[in-house]
Amino acid sequence: HPHRWAPPRPQPRAGGAAPPAAVSGGVRRSAGVIRFGPNLHADEAPFGEALGRRLAFGLPVSVGNDANLAALAEHSRGVGVGVRDLVYLHGDVGVGGGIIAGGHLLGGHDGYGGEIGHMVINPGGGQCACGSRGCLEAEVGERALLEAAGRSPEEGHQGRDAVRNVVDAADRGDIVAQEALRQVGDWLGLGVANLVNLFNPEMVIFGGMLREVYLGSAAQVRSRLAVSALAPQREKLRLRTSALADDATLVGAAELAFAHVLADPLEVLARAGG
Repeated sequence: HPHRWAPPRPQPRAGGAAPPAAVSGGVRRSAGVIRFGPNLHADEAPFGEALGRRLAFGLPVSVGNDANLAALAEHSRGVGVGVRDLVYLHGDVGVGGGIIAGGHLLGGHDGYGGEIGHMVINPGGGQCACGSRGCLEAEVGERALLEAAGRSPEEGHQGRDAVRNVVDAADRGDIVAQEALRQVGDWLGLGVANLVNLFNPEMVIFGGMLREVYLGSAAQVRSRLAVSALAPQREKLRLRTSALADDATLVGAAELAFAHVLADPLEVLARAGG
């Protein structure tokens, strides 16, 4: 949940490679800087440098966007194995995403690609943490669902358990919870339809709290897709939930760390020995 970014606390020195980190926000990968993280209240935060300095491993800390890393993890070890074109949507407090095109992560010019949560789908909609209005995040994120269900975060309703409670209540026949899921599912379906029209993925994967939201609103999402996605793009489309669940971002971060080792093991060993 949102908290003001601060350098991590010192940890004891240990052998081996420094750990990677998955963070919510736009990351300048080459420098390990959180360039843009509205839900973390972070702007130009040198997270990788600070973490490496505090851990004192003598090795650089790899930092990546959590949704991008989860997309890589699902592609290499999860439900997307063997799928060359997929879109992964991740929700916690905010909404992020990762796009695998032709088997490779679509990173963009400076590595900030995949900010699916800030695609505007409702120009007159709710205020987003990024400063815009009607972003996908503002319409389908945790706060949007809980407020639509009459469960204000200010009253202690927050987090994955609160989202599950809304879905469970809807299953039990709670009309307010059902309407909240219908509303959020409609916006989610519209966002997915736009992504399907743009990227023609073979699979769309819902992770984080969006896994629960999709399971509770699948009919609404599919109904919106049937109306708003082009027929050729949707006819072979598969909608799936994350196989790695809460571990997706962690597995992706581990993949990021090992990428350096696999790319040039001798250099990594030389740095470690120095």
